[in-house]
Amino acid sequence: MNLINNLNKAVANFGVLYTKLHSYHWFVKGNQFYQLHELFEDLYDEVTEHFDAVAERILMLNERPLATLKDFLAVTTLKEATGNETAEEMLENLLVDLTQLNQELTETIKLAQEVEDEVTVDILLGITSSFQKHIWMVKATLNK
Repeated sequence: MNLINNLNKAVANFGVLYTKLHSYHWFVKGNQFYQLHELFEDLYDEVTEHFDAVAERILMLNERPLATLKDFLAVTTLKEATGNETAEEMLENLLVDLTQLNQELTETIKLAQEVEDEVTVDILLGITSSFQKHIWMVKATLNK
């Protein structure tokens, strides 16, 4: 089922993004340290909620969510952090990731609408709404 595959891709991406945001939280340096350190923590806390909500939705649909790092890395469409990014590179990468996730989740919303799965639509609309706000805020921080 395409919907389940897309939901599992979201689970994998949330797992990778969660790890990436921790890396950024730990390794950020520079004159924006405090603000970015807090931002990355807020985001990984939020991603944890999305990660759990989508995985549990897959279970409610009588399917199995991906649940291993190996599976996440095999399916993710995001790049892992290196641990050597500058603060600006972290923000640039975050913008790319959030934009990509927003696009992929929008496609998944369409699949859920096609099968009249309004609960999944509702969950994903909440996530994309939040990601769109973060995209705007990261762009403003980068003067884009």
